[in-house]
Amino acid sequence: MKTILITGCSSGYGLETARHFHAQGWKVIATMRMPREDLLPRSERLRVLPLDVTRPESIAAAIKDAGPIDVLVNNAGLGLFGAFEATPMATVREIFETNTFGMMAMAQAVLPQFRTRRAGLLVNVTSTVTLAPMPLVAAYTASKTAITGFTESLALELAPFNIGVKLVEPGYGPGTRFTANGAERMQGLLPEAYALFAQGIFASLGTMSAVTTAADVAEAVWRAATDGSATMRYPAGADALALAR
Repeated sequence: MKTILITGCSSGYGLETARHFHAQGWKVIATMRMPREDLLPRSERLRVLPLDVTRPESIAAAIKDAGPIDVLVNNAGLGLFGAFEATPMATVREIFETNTFGMMAMAQAVLPQFRTRRAGLLVNVTSTVTLAPMPLVAAYTASKTAITGFTESLALELAPFNIGVKLVEPGYGPGTRFTANGAERMQGLLPEAYALFAQGIFASLGTMSAVTTAADVAEAVWRAATDGSATMRYPAGADALALAR
């Protein structure tokens, strides 16, 4: 029985991915900053652990408590809409601490056990903003684009140790990380000068017929973890597939 550890499982993509792998018979370590066991089924194959990817001591404790794992899914992330001109650098750093440095820190934490066993897989969840430009998400795009380059380079570095490194690229998912965990952070980031432009962007997003669901992302992570291929990129969602093409 294989074991998967997933970050950011309190909602959205991470929560659905944990449910999906558990349903497929895997042992699941679902992590979140504020653990809520009521979100997931009670099972001997499922554990909920506290984990804040921005705190080294939290990472170390979670990895120690989890024990040997076969797959790490770096899903924890923060969303951010706003005019870059109005975005405080403290907010930019907050986005990078979770989306970029937190993901890197998690990779460093599990690589020793993967290398020793000469087996293991990292799956990094990014975004299709790395495939096609979108306005009002410059800081977020930068944080995710950095992970794309990191993943591509790391895959070559770890290939001699039989360690896989892959990317899952969700499209636009209403009701997921952008609205779930970013409302307070985004207050004041759209000055009046940008209001009309932003209204047009939000209106176009609201009329999209093809968007990404949490189930789309869970399925893409499942393919990445189980198809045994050398494929690196897994677009998730109909809109993501269209952008990738």
